[in-house]
Formats: sequence, C-alpha cells, structure tokens
Amino acid sequence: MSVVLAALTSDPNLLRCELSRLAGQVLVQTEPRANAMGVGAYAQDEVLLRRLADVEEVPSLESLAPPTESEALLFHAGRLPLGASLEENTQPFRSRRWLFAHQGAISGFEQLRGPLMASLPEHLQRQVRGGTDSEVLFALFLRQLRDVGRTDDPRLEPQVAGRLLADTAREVVKRSMELGIPRASTLNLVATNGLLLVASRCGEEPLYYSRLEGGAECEPCGVTASTPESQPAVGAHRRRRTVVVASHLQRPGSWVELPRGTTLAVGLDLQVHLLQGH
Repeated sequence: MSVVLAALTSDPNLLRCELSRLAGQVLVQTEPRANAMGVGAYAQDEVLLRRLADVEEVPSLESLAPPTESEALLFHAGRLPLGASLEENTQPFRSRRWLFAHQGAISGFEQLRGPLMASLPEHLQRQVRGGTDSEVLFALFLRQLRDVGRTDDPRLEPQVAGRLLADTAREVVKRSMELGIPRASTLNLVATNGLLLVASRCGEEPLYYSRLEGGAECEPCGVTASTPESQPAVGAHRRRRTVVVASHLQRPGSWVELPRGTTLAVGLDLQVHLLQGH
C-alpha cells in the first residue's frame, strides 16, 4: 500500500521544523518497500518537484522539506510495476500550481480507464502520460476545476476545492457501479495548490489528520527552553500552526481518523473544515 503525507503551515520558513516534529509519529515507508517516491513543495510562484527511485534508506522527514520556504508539501511513496517510467508515473503529479496524490487503487481500472478518459477534454487526455489510475484521477479533478472556471483561481475556497475532490471520487464510484464492478475502490485523494490543502477519504483504508500548535522549542533551529524570549525565533515558533494529513502512523497521539466519506479542507487560515457526503 502506498503512503501519502501532506502539510499546510502558517509560516513557510518553519516547514522543516514542523516536519521534524512528526518524527516518531508518521511513516513514510511501508512493506513492501516503495521503489518510487516523490515530494512537491512551493517556492513563491515556482512548484518544486523531486522524484526518488530505489531509495535504500528511509528518508528522514526533515529531508523532505524543500531548500526554500514553502507553505505546503505533498509526499507520496509507492511501488511501480517493473518497467514503468519513473518520470511519468511517480506521484505526486503536477499541473500548473496543483499537486495531487492518490493512496489506494481503483478496482477494475482496466474496464474503467476507457470511459473515464473519454469524459476528459482533449487537453487533459494528452496530459495523462503514464499508465496509473492515480494520474487519471488527477485529470478528473482538473476537469472538475475547469468546469467551474477555478483551475488557476488564487481565491479558490478550500470548501469548494474539497467538494470537487469528493466529486472526483464519487464519479469513479458511480461509473464502477454502472459497469457492475463488484469490488470497492480505495480512493484517498490529496491535493494542494500551495494556498489550500484538501484530502478526501473514500474506501476502507484510513486517512488521518492532526493540528500542530506552536511551541517555543525547536531542535533544528536550536531554540530551547533557555533561549531568551527577546529572540525573534522564539515568537515565530510560538505562533506557528500546521495541519498535517497522513495515511500511516507510528503512534496515534493527537491524530484524528478522517471518517469514511469525509473530505478535509484547509486554507491558509488553518481552519479545518470537514465536508460530508460521498
């Protein structure tokens, strides 16, 4: 089973610090070991995307952080079939400012691929370059955004993006039922444009979220309990807040399991909205 991890933070300078706080809480590798990993983040108007293949050692959470400041991060690790192109099939997928990852699998994808692709406009059909069900799901989500004219809208509300992500999963479930595909799909979908984070759980596989509140101490930054309050770093670390989504946990702690059929939507105000109904 693949692994997904995503974060949206209030202070882009402290994303690495927030990832370090997750050590011992989340997993970025499971068995069988992933042979393809990808991590996406942002540097102002630029989208940063790194792909890692045949990683011998499990990467540290801190190492996933980009070299520059970023409000958002999306990581995925999974196994690609022998011979599959790393460049074309490794998640997260990117289109303009959007990053997208899918944890799970579409049951009966061989039957569904044709009808799902036929529902896409030509430019999105051309955008699907690999052979994974996850990339087709991303194209369906982009079509949802295009249909309401919000693909590149920086003012897109998190709740609207969340509903469109849920509609993407709902469409696949509906088409599966129409074709008489008996087994349920696992459609844990996560997307971000750097300004919001949305995550939708559809299926038996769990998906979790947590809210990290500010704290004065930070090992990566060398901020300790004895650091003077007059130091700017102390105030910045106290004010930081982050929402994290993860598929695999080492220990539950303060994590909340997203109920099945629920979508989480978060904007830069870090308010968590839970949308029901798919």
